[in-house]
Amino acid sequence: MAAKERTLIIIKPDGIQRHLAGEIISRFEKKGLKLAAAKFMKIPEELARKHYAVHEGKPFFEGVVKYLASSPVLVTVWQGDGVIDITRKMMGATFGFDAEPGTIRGDFSASRGYNLIHGSDSPESADTEIKLYFKPDEIVDYEFTDEKWLYGKND
Repeated sequence: MAAKERTLIIIKPDGIQRHLAGEIISRFEKKGLKLAAAKFMKIPEELARKHYAVHEGKPFFEGVVKYLASSPVLVTVWQGDGVIDITRKMMGATFGFDAEPGTIRGDFSASRGYNLIHGSDSPESADTEIKLYFKPDEIVDYEFTDEKWLYGKND
């Protein structure tokens, strides 16, 4: 694959507690995105603070830090052409209450506070966030046998 754009996707505490990890992963796989790394973990509060550092000082900061550190999560790295834009469209609006049907949040949440999933919003944030959770040797680069069919590339 020529493009190696990557994004960090976290299935958050409510997604894990509601048994949605497999469904969420399945949607990304069916779209043709490549899973490059995965780690099931309970995020320490200190790491959650680093993750949300761009929001420090905002009224919701303490709440999102406590939420992310409250229960196990599945931290993943996905790769593909345009993966950041694709995953953000697939996730939907920030909260399920506002998200369109057909999106992950729109199909699985009616919440105005929890949002099931995190996805990087830019290549820069993806790079920063991936480095918080994964060492370079924990990310696997490989080829799909059907890449030409997934991405419409001719030999």
